[in-house]
Amino acid sequence: MTHSVVLEVTQMLIDRSREARSEYLARIDAQAKAGKGRAGLSCGNLAHAVAASCSSEKKSILDLTQSNVALISSYNDMLSAHQPYQDYPNQIKQLLAHYGHTAQVAGCVPAMCDGVTQGQAGMDMSLFSRDLIAQATALSLSHNVFDSTLLLGICDKIAPGQLMGALTYGHLPTAFVPAGLMATGISNEEKVDVRQKYAAGEVGKDALLDMECRAYHSPGTCTFYGTANTNQLVFEAMGLMLPGSAFVHPHSELRKSLTEDAALKIASMNQGSNNFRPLSEVVTEKSLINGIIALLASGGSTNHSIHMVAVARAAGIILTWQDISELSEVVPLLARVYPNGPADMNAFQQAGGVPALMRRLDQSGLLHRDVSPAFGEFEDQMSLPTLNQGQLEWVRCEQSQDDSVIAAPEQVFQATGELVS
Repeated sequence: MTHSVVLEVTQMLIDRSREARSEYLARIDAQAKAGKGRAGLSCGNLAHAVAASCSSEKKSILDLTQSNVALISSYNDMLSAHQPYQDYPNQIKQLLAHYGHTAQVAGCVPAMCDGVTQGQAGMDMSLFSRDLIAQATALSLSHNVFDSTLLLGICDKIAPGQLMGALTYGHLPTAFVPAGLMATGISNEEKVDVRQKYAAGEVGKDALLDMECRAYHSPGTCTFYGTANTNQLVFEAMGLMLPGSAFVHPHSELRKSLTEDAALKIASMNQGSNNFRPLSEVVTEKSLINGIIALLASGGSTNHSIHMVAVARAAGIILTWQDISELSEVVPLLARVYPNGPADMNAFQQAGGVPALMRRLDQSGLLHRDVSPAFGEFEDQMSLPTLNQGQLEWVRCEQSQDDSVIAAPEQVFQATGELVS
């Protein structure tokens, strides 16, 4: 049974948002009723949309019985979190071609990293980049030749901005395709030790730089629980990606299989099909509350509270920081990951990752079960992906595999969440 405070906050959110949410859903309904976008385009419009495609792709895109998937990418080869996305478009296109479907890179968005710009003038543009990314995503989808959307984005402002932009076209089935964590380089204890010694003048800059380069050393997101990984955890908890997929390593066989599975599933969600599920049905008041509860229980980045308010508003939902504070009074801290514990995100994933956290929250009646994730049903969100003789399958996650990182049943690390006002 769902906790009474969760129900109360959710109902207040629904009531407060009624008018704005109705207006949003009316716009989305009008988009959906217009039918498949390509069907309404002139011959000249269509010719422009397929001009750069090979003959087989042109044939598939112009065949309205097949899906054309929009890819919104944050690829660049400077930042570790986004470098793995370089090959995703071709991988997705090659897979979908076997089934007669297509994918097009509808647009790319900037992807800046606070880890590079901190202390520099570029940091002043950081938060503003989110709204630029939202606009770029919406503009990319405005061509109206797509049946669904895959968002290739991870870090601080990128993923929230992409989601905000995609909600403008919430009649399209939409999901995130994560790229995963870098492997653990050195322990958090060693990082802290070298940084303290540098601050005390006991080691020089060469030692500090060597330590930092061993900590941040390969493709993937940083291994500490900052805003980038909070994005991934919260959006998985909201049902915006495949279960258990947020923190699988880049370039692994499991990651490749997850990317292909997400692409094939989103392509199968054509309007009129039995499994059609638009983004507007995934991002609701209740799924938003589930994401906030996962944020609080995991000790995630406080920055994300800013993004949750903005994402909610893009979906016609009027979330307030008071809502978050009231939930924090009853949501316990259930994860210990650096900077609120010694473990890193690889240890979190090994302990069961988001599915284990979701299972623990569900056991406490802190989640809404009547939500519609992008893929499958609520119960599926508490399962872990694995490869069995090369075949992707999901295994039910019963509880944490390491109760020093993710709390076991009845265990808590702190009685209340992190954001009480």
